[in-house]
Amino acid sequence: MTDEFHIDVPHTDGTLAVIALAGEFDITTAPAVRARALELMAAGHPDLVADLSGVTFCDSSGLGALVGIWRCAKEADGSLTLAAIPDRLSRLLSVTGMDTFLPTFPSANAALAARQSNRTTA
Repeated sequence: MTDEFHIDVPHTDGTLAVIALAGEFDITTAPAVRARALELMAAGHPDLVADLSGVTFCDSSGLGALVGIWRCAKEADGSLTLAAIPDRLSRLLSVTGMDTFLPTFPSANAALAARQSNRTTA
């Protein structure tokens, strides 16, 4: 595969952070995604929004990384929310049952608005 992979953190606010992925989320890039997510949690951002709008490919390693990040977030009293999931990845989440425990939103902005709304009403 040829898509160069990028991890960005375009937003942090209190316990919340957005981790934006672009390119191929696979066996070679999944460890870096997990490591970056754990760094964000350790820095006080256990509530993560994963913006997947730039993901062009995802294999079982990428799915495994999402599950691992979700588990670590739960252990840190945080959460993992998925945003802007490409169609093919959405089908994989559905087939694997991951869509039943990972909240999803059509965009990172929608996920942020929902998370911030939950924070003010909790």
